[in-house]
Amino acid sequence: MPVNLPAPDPSKLFPIAGVRIGVVEAGVRKQGRKDVSVFLLDPGSSVGGVFTTNRFCAAPVQICQRNLSQGAEIRALLVNTGNANAGTGADGLERAHATCNALAQRLQIDASQVLPFSTGVIMEPLPSDRIIAALDSAIAAAHPDRWLQAAEGIMTTDSVPKAFGAQVSLGGKTVSMTGVSKGAGMIRPNMATMLGFIATDACVHPDLMQPLALALAQQSFNCVTVDGDTSTNDSLVVVATHQAGHARIDSLASPEGQALFVALLGVARQLAHAIVRDGEGATKFITVQIDGGATVQECSKVAYAIAHSPLVKTAFFASDPNLGRILAAVGYAGIADLDQSRIELFLDDVHVATRGGRNPDYQEADGQRVMRQSEIVVRVDLGRGAASHTVWTCDLSHDYVTINADYRS
Repeated sequence: MPVNLPAPDPSKLFPIAGVRIGVVEAGVRKQGRKDVSVFLLDPGSSVGGVFTTNRFCAAPVQICQRNLSQGAEIRALLVNTGNANAGTGADGLERAHATCNALAQRLQIDASQVLPFSTGVIMEPLPSDRIIAALDSAIAAAHPDRWLQAAEGIMTTDSVPKAFGAQVSLGGKTVSMTGVSKGAGMIRPNMATMLGFIATDACVHPDLMQPLALALAQQSFNCVTVDGDTSTNDSLVVVATHQAGHARIDSLASPEGQALFVALLGVARQLAHAIVRDGEGATKFITVQIDGGATVQECSKVAYAIAHSPLVKTAFFASDPNLGRILAAVGYAGIADLDQSRIELFLDDVHVATRGGRNPDYQEADGQRVMRQSEIVVRVDLGRGAASHTVWTCDLSHDYVTINADYRS
């Protein structure tokens, strides 16, 4: 069961003017499940995207990166679950191109205006014929009020769909934004998540979309980890349809730009947190906050050393306050001149270690009380400066092994 993650509230998933979504069954891998989605974008929409840093990136990622780099006006997103189309070589690229061409023909647009996305099993041929056969039904089903179905249609090992929305007032106009994501394992997105799509009707200068997508990823999806594995298919796409009617935002530093960014970041963080809360086999949601660093980069190193440690994660699963494991992770994070005598460690409200050693007032019963909670904050002060960084992760349970051992069966 996910950690304190309720099902999406349909009333909070706002239709976005200029976006229609169709979700259908194509039998990509299993019968009887929705596994192909199309997002149809009105002319004039702007798109930014951030993708995996895995050098073995999937065929659809390669096509998305090329289409966006060439400046094509994106008019459609084509998403399938059940098959990642990764590790498939030239044949995978050919099959991905075939699905883009087929959708483009039906929409009377150029294939470069389609962005493809895939998620699922790696190193299996994409059943492009089944996807193509489902496109007419997907287009016919397209409607602005299909965000919940879109969240359901991109799931793999997810136990619940992940979708959130928000609204903000800009220039006297109500601006809506809604997003969906999927992911539960193979999560250390070194950019975003396995798949994430956020759309808004805000009016934003097209040149801002790429930096906007990157900034959102860096402060949300780039700060989560389940198991330390970076997927071959990670993709985050942000769409602006320019239909809200307010004056165009030409700078993210302007008051309107900041207000929009904060609202979008709220949605992105909820989606990112949902992935951790639904981590494969997760029973606890853990915030790792590193303060007092000389740089954000070194704070990030320490945060991920803690969040990736199997010893730390299994201790959290067992509710075992074996907190020396956290100090050990801090020590091997890669800060050569770290002064252990300045390290302070807190577990929620409990001061565990001071000046690099056990706090004389620390009682193991207090540590165990916190470790039994479903939501825990680990805070480390490095005593080196004013920088900080936060990462969100989960524990590591028996079920994680079971889910991944049985994934292809």
